Amino acid sequence: MRRRLATKSLSSPLWKEWQKDREEKLWLGIPKGSLENSTLELFQKAGWRIARGSRELFPEIDDESIRVIMLRAQEMAKSVEQQTLDCGLTGRDWVREQGARVKEICSLTYSKTAFRKVRWVLAVPENSPIKSVKDLEGKLVSTELKNITQQYFRKNRVKARVLFSWGATEAKAPIMADAIVEV
Repeated sequence: MRRRLATKSLSSPLWKEWQKDREEKLWLGIPKGSLENSTLELFQKAGWRIARGSRELFPEIDDESIRVIMLRAQEMAKSVEQQTLDCGLTGRDWVREQGARVKEICSLTYSKTAFRKVRWVLAVPENSPIKSVKDLEGKLVSTELKNITQQYFRKNRVKARVLFSWGATEAKAPIMADAIVEV
């Protein structure tokens, strides 16, 4: 397997060892964080055992032809598009959010808590005067899914300010935002 390397200027012996590894193995990205345990369980059910320490980013898998790398689901699609990884598990939401040009091999229905689909929702506090999308005109919305949220507001002809959230988005309304978009 030959692929373009993202960083060609490194020349350490360790880097050369990794280059050789890249040519001989399939590089597979597995989501780190909230989807991690569900993904490892999915692989176990499929017959692979992945051994990972609590902070290990390159866990061992019982298949010598595969190199596993732990990345945030948000980074996976771009890493595949840029050929840093051969393939990876992530949601369609993150592929779309990143605008990544990748090929979907299959659809897996699972989430951090169950083997089911999840939905992103636009939410406001219970006591909010906001009752419809149109009521968000000129308001502040916090989300990790900034691009898709902005597209949604454009489609609905609403001029809302969308701020990127690094997480704990549900805590931001009503103190830091009028509404949130969250899983």
